[in-house]
Amino acid sequence: MSELVLASAARQLELLRTGKVSVVELAEAHIAQIERLNPVLNAIVDFDAERVRAQARVLDENGHSKGVLHGLPVTVKSSIATAGFRCEIGSTIHRGDVPKEDAVAVARLREAGALILGTTNCPEFLMAYETDNLLHGRTRNPWDLERSPGGSSGGESAAIAACMSAAGLGSDSGGSVRLPAHFTGICSLKPTPGRVPGRGHLPPCVGPFSVLGAIGPMARTIEDVTLLFEAVSGLDPLDPVGAPVPLRKPELAELRGQAIGYFEDDGLVPVTQETRRAIQDAVLALRDAGFRVEAFRPRTLELLRQLWWKFFVRCGAMFYQPAIRGKESQLSPIFREFLAIAAVDGPMGGSELLEAWAELDLLRSKTLAEMQRYPILLCPVASIPAFKHGERSWGIDGRKVAYLDAVRHTQWFNVLACPAAVAPVGQSLEGLPIGVQIVARPYEDEVALAVAGVLDKAFGYRMPPMARG
Repeated sequence: MSELVLASAARQLELLRTGKVSVVELAEAHIAQIERLNPVLNAIVDFDAERVRAQARVLDENGHSKGVLHGLPVTVKSSIATAGFRCEIGSTIHRGDVPKEDAVAVARLREAGALILGTTNCPEFLMAYETDNLLHGRTRNPWDLERSPGGSSGGESAAIAACMSAAGLGSDSGGSVRLPAHFTGICSLKPTPGRVPGRGHLPPCVGPFSVLGAIGPMARTIEDVTLLFEAVSGLDPLDPVGAPVPLRKPELAELRGQAIGYFEDDGLVPVTQETRRAIQDAVLALRDAGFRVEAFRPRTLELLRQLWWKFFVRCGAMFYQPAIRGKESQLSPIFREFLAIAAVDGPMGGSELLEAWAELDLLRSKTLAEMQRYPILLCPVASIPAFKHGERSWGIDGRKVAYLDAVRHTQWFNVLACPAAVAPVGQSLEGLPIGVQIVARPYEDEVALAVAGVLDKAFGYRMPPMARG
């Protein structure tokens, strides 16, 4: 195994820029890592070594037009249109679908010189926190093959954590880049919707999903996440939620003047003791770095979560009905599970949807008013570390915690359209990674990244043993 694949994306780019390694050499190192580990992890679902080699040769030949990501081997979640690669959203209904055009974010990756290794696995139609489907099967966590890497960007997180990919793109409407990062010990950012163009996501981020959803970068360090964010962000004039927000580089000295509010749980659902310890350790690290960190928990969290349920679960099921009607026999068990959960409350009527939409704006305003005092938040990503495949409830502090309750911590910030970054901080008794969330106000993505970067430097990336071999 080549040590090249173990390096951060920033280090790999430095080696390429200085001529210490060619794109072809770096590509070969990643091909070898994929061929060694992907049969076990099942993270990358469309990979062709010869196609990767052909891209690498072209990039080496065109070295005179190097972009900021020139030669960097990356992967893309199979729900983000990538021309020439299968993007099937984990569904047999879309078996063999190959987009002819890139999503805007993927086109920007290519323009920056990135080398696309392949597309990664996801749960059918993205509606689960575990990556499994009838089309490609189950993706495994490189920390423990009996556990899930999360969802819906679980294939992406597993590929990056196992050093099969230097970095990549996922998407998030309820925690789907953040929970997998937490489960596999990597970093990620759910941007403010519109900061990274969503055009080309499959299915489209429309209706309530234009608020909930975003394409986000994933990598092993916050520095690498920031590199990808800077490469793919920027106004898309055809994106209805796009905003002409320029890239900023906030100084830590400036951010130290802002209070960070932290909370260990939402007061309703318990978290593991190791999760509490990770938050406490993050608080101490930020205080040691000169930040003012105080206990604070927004009062609107449960109301936000109830709205997320209406929009993601109930509206999500309604959105998919036309696509699945008459094809129910082709659906994966994990998507059937989602439909059963949604069926408990049934579809939303027009009046209820209108009331929820109005409440969304009112609650966002109320929460952002609270965040005037605490413009940065620190909190858990989930109540638990990576769960075993098929697990749906857990005992914490003598209480039973159900599946969607254990992962509520990310959902609030989809409703708020807030940027939220994840960085690994602690570990469970079994040695599984535990990440924390750093949240900022809408359009202040760089603030979330800067503070998360402080934690990333304090604690750093731990590599799953199988990545090194």
